[in-house]
Amino acid sequence: MADQKKARNILSNISPPSELPSFITASTTGQPAVPQQPSSSDQEDSPRKGNETDPFIPTTFSPAIPSSKDTSLAAPPGPPEQAAAAAASGSEAKTSRDFANMILNPEPLAEALSPITQGGSALFGWMKGAVSSNGILQKVAEKAKSSVDTIVTTLDPQMKEYINSGGDTEVIVASDKDDKVRPIREAFQTVFGKATVIGLSAQATAIAAQPVGFAAGLKGAEHRINSIRAENPRVDDHLPVVAVENFLVELFPDQWFEASVIVLFDYAKSILLKTVTQMTPVPLPVVASIRADTPENYQLKDTGFAITIGSVMAKNLNVSHTEWHKAYTSVGRPEMILGGAKTVAMLYRQAVAEYFSSLEAGAASAVGTTVQLPPSE
Repeated sequence: MADQKKARNILSNISPPSELPSFITASTTGQPAVPQQPSSSDQEDSPRKGNETDPFIPTTFSPAIPSSKDTSLAAPPGPPEQAAAAAASGSEAKTSRDFANMILNPEPLAEALSPITQGGSALFGWMKGAVSSNGILQKVAEKAKSSVDTIVTTLDPQMKEYINSGGDTEVIVASDKDDKVRPIREAFQTVFGKATVIGLSAQATAIAAQPVGFAAGLKGAEHRINSIRAENPRVDDHLPVVAVENFLVELFPDQWFEASVIVLFDYAKSILLKTVTQMTPVPLPVVASIRADTPENYQLKDTGFAITIGSVMAKNLNVSHTEWHKAYTSVGRPEMILGGAKTVAMLYRQAVAEYFSSLEAGAASAVGTTVQLPPSE
């Protein structure tokens, strides 16, 4: 009982809660409340009381377009279509006025673009070099083409002569033997890029079967060129002709060598080129047997032997007459001819360039020469 009485005394000392403020005034009868007019004393204290008790922040009017802004382009009164047209025309007129009155200073723009537009700049120089004849793009294209050609020729070696055929260079070989035509074609296509090389049959007349000495080998090549030019209508004066003739020569006492002479003759340009291939040593007993087998009454004995070195070496090595060089020295005859043919092709290219240069110089001098006319009577 004492505890309950003590608890009642504690609770009786707490004042009742105050009434919560209400911001909504409404009539109990459902009629809208009529706002009360503040008194004069309330109006005098309104700024202070508003700051203290008003929970709302007062709003102020802020126009989107300041009063100082030019509103001459505002939409005129009237239908919407006319207002839109008038606004568009006004906008164009103002834009044109703005651009007409605009003064540009080209110096900052030129200074900013100078690293790109200058010829010596890195970017412009790279682009110029990339599209030049020896630029990166050209090298990439050539490398891609070379890779494709290599794949094609590896799968089918006979496609090589067709891929590199064409161009402005056409050469006739005074022989239809593959071991002569193939290396000459490869040499000219290597030097000129594209070249058409055709082999036609030609015989060396008035020369021994096996020429002996440099003079006899050169004579045999010249006979082949003259024979093909005279007998084959396919060969005209504007086509260069290449002939290959092998020969034996005694360079040192009792030491004989076999080699081939390569001759190129271009009648129209008056170009005559000569070279000799790599030499192959020949055993002295083989040369002695060939000399012994040549009859004493052999009509062409002054130019060589009646028996060829290829037939005897091939028989001794048990190979064909076109493979005895490789079987004997590990270097085939086509490889030897290829080296000499590249030399002839490069010399011919230089000679052709000099020929056309001389023609241009002659034409220029002819144009610059004045003709002296006799005085009129």
